[in-house]
Amino acid sequence: MLKINGERLWHSLMAMAEIGATARGGSCRLALSAEDKAGRELFSHWCKAAGLTLSVDAIGNLFARRAGTDKDAAPVMMGSHLDTQPEGGRFDGVYGVLAGLEVIRSLDDHGIQTRKPLEIAVWTNEEGARFTPAMLGSAVFTGTLALDKALATADVDGISVAEALRTTGYNGERPLGGAVDAYFEAHIEQGPILEDNANSIGVVTGGQAIRWLDVRVEGMAAHAGTTPMPLRKDALYGAAKMIQALENLAADFAPQGLTTVGELSIAKSSRNTIPGLLNFTVDLRHHRDADIDAMEQQVRARLQAIADHRGLSVAITPHWVSPATPFDAECVACVQAAVDALGYSQQTIVSGAGHDAIHLARYCPTAMIFIPCVGGLSHNEAEDVLPDDVRQGTDVLLNAVLKRAGRVHF
Repeated sequence: MLKINGERLWHSLMAMAEIGATARGGSCRLALSAEDKAGRELFSHWCKAAGLTLSVDAIGNLFARRAGTDKDAAPVMMGSHLDTQPEGGRFDGVYGVLAGLEVIRSLDDHGIQTRKPLEIAVWTNEEGARFTPAMLGSAVFTGTLALDKALATADVDGISVAEALRTTGYNGERPLGGAVDAYFEAHIEQGPILEDNANSIGVVTGGQAIRWLDVRVEGMAAHAGTTPMPLRKDALYGAAKMIQALENLAADFAPQGLTTVGELSIAKSSRNTIPGLLNFTVDLRHHRDADIDAMEQQVRARLQAIADHRGLSVAITPHWVSPATPFDAECVACVQAAVDALGYSQQTIVSGAGHDAIHLARYCPTAMIFIPCVGGLSHNEAEDVLPDDVRQGTDVLLNAVLKRAGRVHF
């Protein structure tokens, strides 16, 4: 079995981490920012040095291509993203991109040519930290999201995706979509399961269902010093009860049911005014679509009951839905065969996070490879991985991709 150059890959990861480096050891490269552009340019420099051909599509997805001997074959694609959270880590996303580059560098080292072309994809705005929704670039690529809608999306400063693409120079001309033979994405787990089980590789069988809801709670703003407690219609106290109900709901669907309230905003808030209007977000996750349907039904029923009891109104609207997504059996088998032959500690696992691979799985045969992250910590400046796990995960990626792409023997 082939192996990659772990020291070279680690050096590349550390060099990329210097772009947008934060004071506490993390990374900040918001999508289509100056830092994201600098990261893309460094990656492009490395790709050109490796003899790869670069192209960019209309939503800013960046592709680096290594030709195969079969010029008519669709490419086997690897990739992930270079954008980060505002206070993100050094490995989320970037590992999958640079692992793909290391696969190609290692094939060059060994003088190996593939029958099918290979491509590395850098997807635009995977994190969703600057522009919503997350995984925007891969959604447009796969036809899940219309290009014009994506281009019109604006950040909190009113800057649209279209404007950011023009500013960074990533409003490319490559046609959207196109045939893809298969897609493989290496990624840190972003959770504690592999580390807790002392396994170096997660063979990912699919992604869990995700559902985002927006909740609007309306009561009556009033003076904090003159309104008796029994006569108040306090939107925040009502929302507090609702949020507690959401935590209780997760326990009813344990262990796979997850609920999160990640954002809460009070309209026209003031220290001495009873909150009359607020909004908060709900993130629901479960491995099965039927269960997440049941979770949403319970969210609606329980929050409405609390609102009725407290004299409030509540409106719940869907924001984003991602169904449970099984990965392609043949691609998963390529990953499984590689890790078995390499003899690395492993387990099958379902992805708890959203990834570009989820969109790609509905477009072409897809699989993922997970490696552990220290303490299961991600979306945090303290995010960390072990160099041996980085190397082993990329060894698996190399051999899985080579099996799919076909080795040419001269």
